[in-house]
Amino acid sequence: MQAKSDEVLIGRIANGDRLAMQVLYARHHVRDEGMAEDLISEVFLDVWRQAGRFEGRSAVSTWMLAIARFKALSALRRRPDEELDEETASAIEDPTDDPGTTLEKKDKGAMIRKCLVGLSADHREIIDLVYYHEKSVEEVAQIVGIPENTVKTRMFYARKRLAELLKAAGIERGWP
Repeated sequence: MQAKSDEVLIGRIANGDRLAMQVLYARHHVRDEGMAEDLISEVFLDVWRQAGRFEGRSAVSTWMLAIARFKALSALRRRPDEELDEETASAIEDPTDDPGTTLEKKDKGAMIRKCLVGLSADHREIIDLVYYHEKSVEEVAQIVGIPENTVKTRMFYARKRLAELLKAAGIERGWP
């Protein structure tokens, strides 16, 4: 339902409707600080500029994610010395866990992050989009700009390598 209404909004934006742009922005922007806010603004500026080029071959959110991916990669190239803060996400505890489970999850999460770093950038990107952003093979192909079969091949090798790294780290299970 939201995908259809997003398409209507894009059509209205293509015709210069500023209110539609505000609605789309409110629906999809991320409430974060610093560089993320700058990137989000750049993404929506591109949406405003390129709405007439949207062909409807994917969901609007997939199209926007492809723009965001390009912007984020460009920003990371401009700032190679800065790293993403993954520790903050792992510090969030599930209130239903006991202290032992919380510690085990933190240790496992740290090991998985360490193993993910052992993957190539292309493989990490595929794993991130499929498992953390729950994108389909078709959506990943559109976002990354590669054929679906290439996504499948990268996924196969990424999972294989990740399984090897996790096994070497002592985590037999814990990854799909």
